[in-house]
Amino acid sequence: MSSILDAVSIVLVCGGEIFPIKRQNYLRAFPGYWAFPGGKVDDIDSTSRDTHPLIAGLPARLWGAIRREAREELGVDLFDLMNQGSVTAIQSIGVALTPDFNPYRFRTYFFSIHLSDKPSFTVDSNEAEIAQWMTPQSFIEKYQSGQMLVVPPVLKVVKLLKNNIFCSEESLDLDYDANSVVPMIETVCGVKQYMPLSNTLPPANRTNAFVIGDILVDPSPRDELEMIKLLNSIKDERLKAILLTHHHSDHHQFAPDIARQLNLEIYISLDSHQRIESYRSDYFSGISLRHLAEGQVVTQWLGQNVRVVEVPGHDRGQVALMPESRSWFIAGDLFQGVGTVVIGGAEGDMQEYMRTLEKVIALSPRAVFPSHGIALGGVNILERTLTHRKMREMQIVDLLKENKLEDEILKILYSDIDQRLLKYARENIRSHISKIIKEKLI
Repeated sequence: MSSILDAVSIVLVCGGEIFPIKRQNYLRAFPGYWAFPGGKVDDIDSTSRDTHPLIAGLPARLWGAIRREAREELGVDLFDLMNQGSVTAIQSIGVALTPDFNPYRFRTYFFSIHLSDKPSFTVDSNEAEIAQWMTPQSFIEKYQSGQMLVVPPVLKVVKLLKNNIFCSEESLDLDYDANSVVPMIETVCGVKQYMPLSNTLPPANRTNAFVIGDILVDPSPRDELEMIKLLNSIKDERLKAILLTHHHSDHHQFAPDIARQLNLEIYISLDSHQRIESYRSDYFSGISLRHLAEGQVVTQWLGQNVRVVEVPGHDRGQVALMPESRSWFIAGDLFQGVGTVVIGGAEGDMQEYMRTLEKVIALSPRAVFPSHGIALGGVNILERTLTHRKMREMQIVDLLKENKLEDEILKILYSDIDQRLLKYARENIRSHISKIIKEKLI
């Protein structure tokens, strides 16, 4: 279970407009997301001794964080503005707790700061790529056009402000009944991310199942109870097919059962089809299959064609999805939001994997969705993954030149890894060595 940090979110309001920011794509937490200025509460924030009628009753640590974050990110002192009469009201909008499927968890306190006029900001460009005044309606329209990456509480706050600019004390948590459905978020409009528990590798415990247009991608509940919850969650979706990104079982467990129950076709690459049927010849019995290849259109998203992109390396038959505008990219196991991708076995190829990373980086989608974890803005995560793989390759080259054996390399490079994952680390080493030999790097 990840730790939970307290945070504040500063919703500046003036003349019916709000001041959101787009976070830089290279940030570790929520990169590329549209949000409000703010951040985690630090110990030093509790030392605030500010007094003013507008913050009476507000815990010192929260006000201290609000004042400090506004100075750091926007270059303004809200306490000075209060004393000048430019701040007309401060209201608590509500509190949002990040669900446990996200590796970064916050208890975020949202406050609206109402201003009589717009201050001159000096925005910290290290934090914000874009910072601008806009109406709540224009924010919502931008999100609905697929141009924004937004966490549910932020979108909920903007919708509340659209209806009442002085809204206060609303529930901002993700609203779902864990006993009957699986959690779902829609950080990009029209890309619904359902998150059933699955039999995947730790530290992940869920595999994302997406609904885009009329297709369901990678349903893989861990058991029949979780399958029932997933079916309850998607009961109002109008589906025609299930698309499987690749043959690993944590991406299709119970998928044939769902296909038969809902009378859906299954889209899958020929390679993945053959690998699955090599160990379960009756797996797709009674189901119509469609084989996938590069460039095929599989559905529509906001009026755009969504096409197949072949992404071998982790699995030779793995496919990804991307709309014509490149607004998002469903990457399967090309990278992980939680954990590390394994490149190994008969289906894995480190040389292909690194080429695929370069291919997707060149496509430069606005956001990338992993199979485990939430979407991330831009391709910085792919660039970091590629850099890490190249660094690891050079380490292995050096160790091979020292005549180190596989077991020795494993102990040196993965000395602190969870023992349950050692066999997968060994697979990665073997795949690196295979690439090194093929490319004659030693």
